[in-house]
Amino acid sequence: MTAARVGLDARGSGTAGRLSLAPAEGWLTLVMVVFAVVAVGWAIDDVRWVLGRDEYTDFLPAAAALGALAGFLGAKSSRPRWLAHLGGAVGAAIVLPVIIGSIVVGDGGSPVEFFRATAASTVNAWYELALAGRTRTTEFGHYLLTLGIVCWATGQFAAFTVFRHRRPLDALVVVGLVLLTNMALTVRDQLGQLILFTLAGLFLLARSHAFDEQTAWVRHRIGDPAAVRSLYLRGGTVFVVTAVVGSILLTSMAASAPLAGMWSQVPGFLIDLSRRVERLLPLGGASRPLGVTFGDSTTVSGFWAPSDQVAVRVRLPQDEREQFYWRAVAYQALEWDGWSTADRSGIARPGGEPLLAGTFDEPPTAGTRPVTFTVERVSYSDTEIVSPATPYSTSLNGLVTVLGEPAHFTSVELDGNPRSYEVTALVAVRDEADPNGLTQNRLRVAGTNYPPELDPYRVVPDGALGPAALDLLERIRERARGDNPYDLARAMESFMRSGANFHYDTDVQDLPCPELGVVECFARFTRGYCQHYATTMAALLRYEGIPARMVEGFLPGDRDVDNVEEISFAGAHAWVEAWFPGFGWIRFDPTGAGRAVDTPIPSGAPLAPLPSVSIPPASPIGDGNDLGARTRDPNLVTPPLDGPNGPTAPLGYVVIAVLLAVIVGSVAFIAWQRGPRGEVRPDAVWRSIGGLAARFGFGPRPTQTVYEYAGALGDVLPSARPELETVARAKVEVAYARSTLSDARLRAVRDASRRLRVNLLRLAFRRSSRRPRRGR
Repeated sequence: MTAARVGLDARGSGTAGRLSLAPAEGWLTLVMVVFAVVAVGWAIDDVRWVLGRDEYTDFLPAAAALGALAGFLGAKSSRPRWLAHLGGAVGAAIVLPVIIGSIVVGDGGSPVEFFRATAASTVNAWYELALAGRTRTTEFGHYLLTLGIVCWATGQFAAFTVFRHRRPLDALVVVGLVLLTNMALTVRDQLGQLILFTLAGLFLLARSHAFDEQTAWVRHRIGDPAAVRSLYLRGGTVFVVTAVVGSILLTSMAASAPLAGMWSQVPGFLIDLSRRVERLLPLGGASRPLGVTFGDSTTVSGFWAPSDQVAVRVRLPQDEREQFYWRAVAYQALEWDGWSTADRSGIARPGGEPLLAGTFDEPPTAGTRPVTFTVERVSYSDTEIVSPATPYSTSLNGLVTVLGEPAHFTSVELDGNPRSYEVTALVAVRDEADPNGLTQNRLRVAGTNYPPELDPYRVVPDGALGPAALDLLERIRERARGDNPYDLARAMESFMRSGANFHYDTDVQDLPCPELGVVECFARFTRGYCQHYATTMAALLRYEGIPARMVEGFLPGDRDVDNVEEISFAGAHAWVEAWFPGFGWIRFDPTGAGRAVDTPIPSGAPLAPLPSVSIPPASPIGDGNDLGARTRDPNLVTPPLDGPNGPTAPLGYVVIAVLLAVIVGSVAFIAWQRGPRGEVRPDAVWRSIGGLAARFGFGPRPTQTVYEYAGALGDVLPSARPELETVARAKVEVAYARSTLSDARLRAVRDASRRLRVNLLRLAFRRSSRRPRRGR
């Protein structure tokens, strides 16, 4: 054997009995792997997923590089694959919590204190989400831990696959999928990260191919292996540089954005599912909107970019001239970073029957007029119908979603999610001549006799209104005429619409809103879009004791000569509704930059005020969901494990988790033990046995025959010798003698394979130094 081949065998084999750090592939190959995974960590860090803070995720590129180093060391060790990966996982379990703990604590401390801080943050998050039932957690350490694990695992997998399995393409596919997934979920330009990954990946493939060719020339003892490798490397370098430079030039001149519309056609149920799990995801980040949908909760994020795609078309009566806001969902529970519909229930209503009969929001017939229209869904895939004011009836069977007791309206969903439907709504008559018509002066004297059923609409979370929000409220009070609810609401609407006071901005990712809360952030920095405006106004009204809620739907669209109104996703909007005795919910739209569409309410004749128009004290601020804890000292990291509010009975959760693990593991083991199904091919069975044994470091050697390997493996597992002999004989007869086995022989091979799959698990407890060596 040549000296060159000896060098390759000694350095490149991952099955040697000693640790060999110098890779036969060259140190530059490891550098390329590190660059590829660092591009992933850099891309995830660039999005600022956690609270919109860049400094929180700065450690992710380093975590990816450390993971690659762990994978490299595991690949170059003599340990079985599972043990090598376990060693890397243990390293991550030690290193990552310490790094993250230093971020959570913020000040100096020991590694032990940092580790405890990460553990406490994770336990607190689990308690708040799983046990306390909160919609959001005040912790963020567990988000950092999750992202760190993703980057570390990506790096470890890539390096191990390259240096143990010699499969660089598999490694690049997985790393590329992580990178592209992150790019698809963000609106940030990540061309730099993509170029870095592309360069590293192409150079890695070129070097791996050159190494394979060199190994082949050494094995066949032909030519100069070093010259061959040099030739491939030079050619590969020229190709990589040319390809990358050409791609950059094409990208700079291209007018298309391949990932920009990736989510435009996502099915509605997937978008709704994403919003349901959104509470488990970190706040902040330049995430790409998945589409316009109105579900049971909404988060006010830092970015809003709806498309101009047509959502619905509405055919109105030919003589209808009023411009309508198209309500889809009304929210009740104000949260730190958005809204939810709290505890929902459904009321089934047949087509044509009153939808809200017997509920709190049953619309009155006095002072209203019916408007019947047909809605055609074009790209709008949500299940909620759109309607001006409160819908009275629909042409199809539907489910009315209501809140609490008595039932408060939130939305209507039709059976079968039809393409078109007809709705009749009762719209307020804006006419002083009608004794029950809607006028400004009638709203002024409506009074403040709010029934207790409206108390949920007067609740503000603890800490949601900080100094800036309270100062904003004081300035608005100075401009209102007294403390009349209608005048106060109009003053808020006018003050917030003014461009001199607030700036409409659909990209506020640079603001610390996840930490301050939507209301305080908007009041302090005076920037945001419709959800920021509406959330702030609703919170201020509630603070003043006036029932208010945020509503989502669409702005009025464009009507043609046939009175068909076309509404696009760009018209998706949020506004405020405040409750007035005798009139119900009245719309206010504080959004500036000309987004609000006014439908004037006549002033009406002056009316004598009611005996008392002072607003009663608001409901106690807060609802037990202490979202104000975001302002707490970050050093307070002790988990609430004791006391009446702590998880007093975690044993039940542990038992359930163990039972689920046993059940899932048992089902998986039974399915795995059953082995091959359908037609049995001895050569395929033999390959699967060799592949499974190789996972534990006992794979066949290239120089071993079938019988030699079967005998060697039988020396390690004497009880499996009969099954090994059965499968090996069948393999030889089919592969070399071209024999056709009988059904009885094939059944014997199948049964032997199933027994071997269990016996081979015992290899996990054998030392790799005792691996089969017969035939060497």
